[in-house]
Amino acid sequence: MPRVLLIEDDPSVREGVELGLRRRGHEVLAAGTGEAGLASLKSFHPDLVLLDLMLPGMNGVQVCRKIRETSQLPIIMLTARGDDFDVVIGLEAGADDYIVKPARTEVIEARIRAVLRRLADPVTRSGPEFHGELALDRAGLTAARNGERLALAPSELKLLLHLAASPEQVFSRQQLLESVWEHSYHGDARLVDACVRRLRQKLGDTAGPDGAPRYIQTVRGFGYRFGPL
Repeated sequence: MPRVLLIEDDPSVREGVELGLRRRGHEVLAAGTGEAGLASLKSFHPDLVLLDLMLPGMNGVQVCRKIRETSQLPIIMLTARGDDFDVVIGLEAGADDYIVKPARTEVIEARIRAVLRRLADPVTRSGPEFHGELALDRAGLTAARNGERLALAPSELKLLLHLAASPEQVFSRQQLLESVWEHSYHGDARLVDACVRRLRQKLGDTAGPDGAPRYIQTVRGFGYRFGPL
């Protein structure tokens, strides 16, 4: 079972989530502050981080940014303020998903499994595929631009692979939420938009002749597409 690092300052929430995940077979290490959570990364080696957004001292956004400096470890934010601007900031900082508290253990586990599946999707093509300066290796789950490997978080990589599998096909935000994040019905489109912005930044994706993104293009009123290059 996945090893989970839980960073949550509220003792009742921390103990409830930890107990629920342990009962389902997860190995869990809980930390009450962002600083303690960061210190635990090297020794615990988690498969995923559950990160409270509103931590005392170093807050969740700062912790997320710190992790992203050296790692693309899957990160799910825990927040009690699902409609707040803070969620967008957390997604922009590199979180793969978020859960609004309080949440049942089965909901948390389902999100954990969904995020981790992005790292282990079945391979449908062999060998690297090339799109201009971009090389995608679906078997190795890597992406490179001009021969330099890109450090992509799980949600960023799966979104890129999903779009690139059908060049020029337009996907709505809802379709992408269902395919990439496994959110059914009315998911939060901010997940898609924030991920696209992070991905464009990492791709250096403003190389079109008109200055518009070259790889991941916005089709206004509809959604996003890959190419044409």
